[in-house]
Amino acid sequence: MVRNFKKSFTVFILFIIPIALFAQNDVTQFLGIPVDGNKIELIEKLKSKGFTIKPNEKDILIGQFNGTTVNIHIVTNNNKVCRIMVADANFSKEIDIKIRFNNLLQQFKKNEKYMPASLNPEKYVIPEDEKISYEMLVNKKRYEAAFYQIPLRIDTLSIAEKIKSELALKYTEEQLSNPTEELQKEMITTGLPYLLEIFSKKSVWFMINELYGEYYITMFYDNEYNRANGEDL
Repeated sequence: MVRNFKKSFTVFILFIIPIALFAQNDVTQFLGIPVDGNKIELIEKLKSKGFTIKPNEKDILIGQFNGTTVNIHIVTNNNKVCRIMVADANFSKEIDIKIRFNNLLQQFKKNEKYMPASLNPEKYVIPEDEKISYEMLVNKKRYEAAFYQIPLRIDTLSIAEKIKSELALKYTEEQLSNPTEELQKEMITTGLPYLLEIFSKKSVWFMINELYGEYYITMFYDNEYNRANGEDL
């Protein structure tokens, strides 16, 4: 019966999201490079992509990314890479940064490797007549947009076990093994938080920063598996 339940859940989970072949380290990637491992190794991998060490800044790389010159910063936790920060190397005026932000948003929305972190990604769009200088200074508004890289694999059997444990309080083994259409919908609803938790481990987001009246975009490729989670407290 448990096997039948796992099979049923696997079927509808496949219907929700495309699943690729098994990947040993399913973590956020930057230019095909896992945001993982140690900093020295990652720097060498970035060099192979054409980035170079910035003069007088041994821990910062510079190069071209998505048509823009950027500085690459690597963040670690317990000697494991947990974030790659990509910052525009050159500043922009208010009108230009607004256009750049909205264009970047559209690029992410059209990229099949990503899904928006919000059910309403249009809320990220900056209106043409909005004065971001005023909003950031007076209203402390943050202009940012968040996405998730689609997981390369999903442990559907593990999720199925968690859902079975929850639903077993309401349904019999027989009902779970031969779910009605209504119960299948409840399975999906119950499983979504577990799916979202997996997605959230592969976060990619970007924001507008301001410095002395000029602006730049910063992008963050985060590996939440390596982030601090209170283990050192």
